[in-house]
Amino acid sequence: MTESLSPIDAIWLLLATVLVIAMQAGFTCLESGLVRAKNSINVALKNLVDFCISGALFWAFGFAIMFGAVTGELVGESALFLSAPGAPSVLLFFLFQMALCGVATTIVSGAVAERMRFHAYVLITAITAAVIYPVFGLWAWGGGWLDRLGFVDVAGATVVHSVGGWVALAAVLLIGPRLGRFSGGGRAPDGHYPPIAVLGVFLLWIGWFGFNGGSIGTFDETVPLILLNTNVAAALGGGAAVFIGFLGTGRWNLFYLVNGVIAGLVSIAAACTVVTPAAAAAIGGLGGAIAVISGWWLERLRIDDPVGAIPAHLCAGIWGTLAVALFGDPALWGSGHDRFTQLGVQLVGVLAAGAYCFGVGYVLLRLAASWLPLRVTREVEKVGLNVGEHGASTDTLRLLTEMQEQRSKRDFSDPVNIEPETEAGQFAAQYNMVLAQMNAERAVREQAMRELHESKAIAEEASRTKTRFLANVSHELRTPLNAIVGFTELLQRETHGPLGNPRYLDYISDIARSGQHLARLIEELLDWARLDSGQQELKQDTVDVGEAIDEVLRLMHEEASQKQVRLERVDEIPSIALRADPRALRQILLSLVDNAIKFTPGGGSVEVRARIESGGDYAITVADTGCGIAEADLQRVMEPFAQVDGASRVKPDGVGLGLPLSRSLMDLHQGTLVIESEVGRGTAVTVGFPRSRTVQPEPSHGLGPAALQGTAMGD
Repeated sequence: MTESLSPIDAIWLLLATVLVIAMQAGFTCLESGLVRAKNSINVALKNLVDFCISGALFWAFGFAIMFGAVTGELVGESALFLSAPGAPSVLLFFLFQMALCGVATTIVSGAVAERMRFHAYVLITAITAAVIYPVFGLWAWGGGWLDRLGFVDVAGATVVHSVGGWVALAAVLLIGPRLGRFSGGGRAPDGHYPPIAVLGVFLLWIGWFGFNGGSIGTFDETVPLILLNTNVAAALGGGAAVFIGFLGTGRWNLFYLVNGVIAGLVSIAAACTVVTPAAAAAIGGLGGAIAVISGWWLERLRIDDPVGAIPAHLCAGIWGTLAVALFGDPALWGSGHDRFTQLGVQLVGVLAAGAYCFGVGYVLLRLAASWLPLRVTREVEKVGLNVGEHGASTDTLRLLTEMQEQRSKRDFSDPVNIEPETEAGQFAAQYNMVLAQMNAERAVREQAMRELHESKAIAEEASRTKTRFLANVSHELRTPLNAIVGFTELLQRETHGPLGNPRYLDYISDIARSGQHLARLIEELLDWARLDSGQQELKQDTVDVGEAIDEVLRLMHEEASQKQVRLERVDEIPSIALRADPRALRQILLSLVDNAIKFTPGGGSVEVRARIESGGDYAITVADTGCGIAEADLQRVMEPFAQVDGASRVKPDGVGLGLPLSRSLMDLHQGTLVIESEVGRGTAVTVGFPRSRTVQPEPSHGLGPAALQGTAMGD
C-alpha cells in the first residue's frame, strides 16, 4: 500500500477508479441484454445491489483483512471500517480496491441469471465480498503466502476474475440449469436486446484501461504499454472467438464475439506489465478461443451459464495467470524465478484459488440452501423474475402478458392497452388493428354461418316435404295401379274380346306391360323416398340367389323377346344363399336387367353371371352388348334423376333412379356396385356382397362347359 502519491499518480489512480466503477454499467448492460426481457430488471437490480453490498462490506472489514498488518498466514487485522485511514493516498488505494471487489462479486450475477432468488444472490454476494475475495486477496496481494512465493497477478486475472468465476461455478452447480435449457434440442434462449449487450462490452473495454492501468498504483512509463497490451488482447480475443465460433457452428455469432473480447481482457490482466504487445495479442487470442471451447464443454456437461461468465472470467483467468510464465519477461516478474519455476508458482496460485473459492463458496451455499431456497419456483421462472421477484414489469412485458391472457381465455374481442409513445405501444396499436380486422371478418363469417344454417334448415324441410310427397303420391298411385294390373292379367287369361278378336289380346298385353312398367317406376320412387329420408330398413332373410335371378329373368322375358334380345343366365356356380332383403335384391336385379335390355339393340344379348370372388365375396354381373356409356358419363349415371343417351341415340325412359337406387341398396348391404362400359361394346354392372353375408356357398361339382351355358330364357 503506497503511503504517498505524486499529484499525477493520484489523478491517474482516481481516474482509474472511476473507470473501474464504470465497468459496473458495462456488466449491467451486457448481462441485461443477453437475458430474456422478463428477467432484465432482475439482472440490473442484482448488478446494482452487489456493488452496494461489496462496497459496504469491503469498507467495513474486507479491506482490513486484505491489506491490514499481517499477523499470520490467513488474515490481516487493521483498518477496520477504515477508522484510521491516514494519508489521502490510502483512501485512493482503498477506493480502487473496493471497485475491484465489486467486479469480482458482479461476475456471479450473469452466471446465475434467470433462476436464482434475489435474497439468495444477496447472500452469495456477501459471502464473496466478506469471506472469499479478501482472504484470497490477502494471500496473493496483501503479503500472504502466495505473494511471498512470487505469485504474479498484476491486475487480477485470478484474484478478481477467477475468484468470481469459481464462486459462480459453485452457485450454478447448486441451482441447476434454466427450465428447458437442455431439452428440445438444448438451444439457449436468445437475449432480448443484443445491441445493449454490445454497448456493455464497449463500456467494459474502456473501463479495463483503468482496471489494468491503475493496478500498478502510479502513472509511469509502464502505463502506455499496459493500455496497448489491453487493447490488443481485447481485439484479438474477440476476433479469435468469433472465428472459432464460425468454424464450429457455421455462423458469425454475436455471443462469441462479445465474450471473446471480455476473455481477451481477462487473459491479459495478469501479465499486462510483463509482456510485449505481440505476446499480448497471442495471450488475448488464445483466451478468446479458450472461452468459446470451454463454453461448449460446459454445455456438454449441462452446466447453464446464460451470459458465458464462467468461460470468459474463470477459464480465461486461469489461462491468463499461466500465460505470465509462458509469455512474460522473467526480468519483469520481480520474483527471481526462472520460467519453469514461475509456471509452478502460477499453477499453485490457480489451484489454491479453485480449492478455496469454489470449496468455501459451495459449502456455505449448500448449508444456506437447507434453510434458504436458492432458486425461484417454476411458476416464477416461467413468468419471469421481473414480475415474480420484484413486481416490476415493462411496457413490452405488459403487452405480452395481455396477449397471453387473451390466448389462454380464447377471447380476442377486446383490444389490448396501448402505452403511448413507446415501442410496445406501436406493437400494441398494430396488434389491435389485426384484432379489429379479425373480429370484423369473424362477424361476417358468423352472419354467413347463421344464414347458411337457416338455408340448410329450409332445404332440409323442403327435402322432407318432397320425400313425404313422393311417398304419399307413390302410395296413392300404386294402390289403384295394382288393381289395374291385376284385372288386366285376369282379362288375359279369360278372354280374347267379345268377338274373339286377337287384337284385343294385344291391347290387353300392352296395358299389362305399361302397368307393370309404371308399377316399377312407382316402386323406385317409393324406395328412393325411403332412402332419402333415412327410413329404409332391410329385412334380413335367407335368400336363394339362383331363384331370385330366375324370377327376374321370367319377369323380363317378354320384354327381351319383343326387342329380340337374348336373355340368359350363365352361372359359374349353381346357386348360393345370402343374408339379404329379398325385395331389395329383386329390385336391384330388375333395375340392372331392365337397363341392360333397354340399351341393347335387337340381335344383342344380356347375360347374368354369378360367381365367388377370390376373397370369398359373392358377385352378380349383368352384362350386355348394348351401346355402352362414355367414360365421361359414368359418374353422372350414378346421380339420381340423371339420364344419359346411349351411343345409339336411344332416348331412355324411366326417371333415372335405377342405378342410384341399386347402389344405395347395396350400401345398406355393405356391398359394392361397379360399372364397366365401353361405347359400342356394351356395359357390365357387378354387384358384390361381402363374404360375411354368405350363408352356405355350394361347391362346384365339376360342371363342364355345356352345363355352364345356362338356360336361354328367350330367343
